[in-house]
This record gives sequence, structure tokens and C-alpha cells, in this order.
Amino acid sequence: MRHITTNTQPVPELRGIADISWHARGKCHDLAPDDADRLFFSAPRAHAAIAEAKTLCGACPVRQDCFTHALDNDIRWGMWGGLTEADRRPWHAKVAKRLDYARVRAALMGRDVHLTASERDAVTRAAYLRRWSAPRLAYALRIDLDHARDLLREAGHAVADRDRYWKVPAVDSEDAGTPEQSEEADSETTTEETFCQVSRQAQTTELINALKKAA
Repeated sequence: MRHITTNTQPVPELRGIADISWHARGKCHDLAPDDADRLFFSAPRAHAAIAEAKTLCGACPVRQDCFTHALDNDIRWGMWGGLTEADRRPWHAKVAKRLDYARVRAALMGRDVHLTASERDAVTRAAYLRRWSAPRLAYALRIDLDHARDLLREAGHAVADRDRYWKVPAVDSEDAGTPEQSEEADSETTTEETFCQVSRQAQTTELINALKKAA
């Protein structure tokens, strides 16, 4: 008997850093150079040209790809994705702190996408939890092997600190035991005191009260 399996997991609709194949499907692809410069690289107060360019971009099938390309490559001049330089300024200011889990997942699947520092940290921690080797992480992030080893070591420390603070039990499939043993373990963990975060406001109030009593 033969079993045919299919992978129904959707692939993220993200393009690689050097992938500019979307240019050919843009509404502005067949424009003459002079017309393109007039519309997409116009003067700041050329309102008629800006309105015409935004109308053209509004019906463009690759508008999102165009906008993402401008952000990833830090292009701050001209109109990209239907947005002028002034329209994109807030996005450029926040792009360094972006944490898009679609990009993290795409990088874990082997896509060469543009990652911020936060997204690279997320990829590294996910790689550590998945027990990736240093060469595999180095290939995924396009870094050297020593750097990948350092990142995995730091991710291991971060995960260990997180689990130690929140007391996350490490469950092994081989040591799972019988259902009766699992129930006993659950009863022990419920009675054990666990850490909990105390808000800063509560700590401040207690401190003020203690100071008042001391005074």
C-alpha cells in the first residue's frame, strides 16, 4: 500500500531581498522615463502629478511589494507603493523595530528575506528550540559559523532564564510516565509556589507606606 502525503502548509507571500521580479507587473513598468520621473519623482508641491501617480498606484497589483521594497532598502525619495516620501517617513522611523512573524516564519522556511534585529532574535530562539545546528542557522541568516554558534549560545541562555523565572517544566516524551504519575506531578506543581510579576505601582505604594511608617 502506498500513502501519498501533501504539504498543505501555506508558503508566506514574501519576496527575497534581491527579488525584483515584481517590477514587470507594475502599472508603471511601460511608462516612458520622462513620464515616470514626472509622476514618481516630482517636486513636493506638484499636487497634480502626485495625485495622478497615486491614482496609478491605487490600481497596481504589486503595490505592497513596491512599498516593502522601499522600506527594506531604505529608499526615502520618490513615490513607492502609492506613498510619497513624506507619507513613508513614519514607516521608515519604525522599520528598525519591526517584528513581523510572517518574516520570521519565512526565514525559518529558508527564504532570504530582510530581517530586523528583533526578527533575527526571534529566528535564533526558534532555531534553538527546534535544535538547529550552527551550520543550519548560519545558512538561514547568511552569517558565518562562529557568529551562529554565539547566537545559539545566547538564545540558550535567554530560554533558560525565561524558563527559570516562570518555572516552565521541561517535559520529555520518554519520561512522561503513566497517567497516574502525571496526575501526581500535576498536583505537586499546583501546590508549589510559583513566581508572579508584581506591578511597579504596587511596589511603589508599599514602599511609600513603609517610608510613612518609618517617619
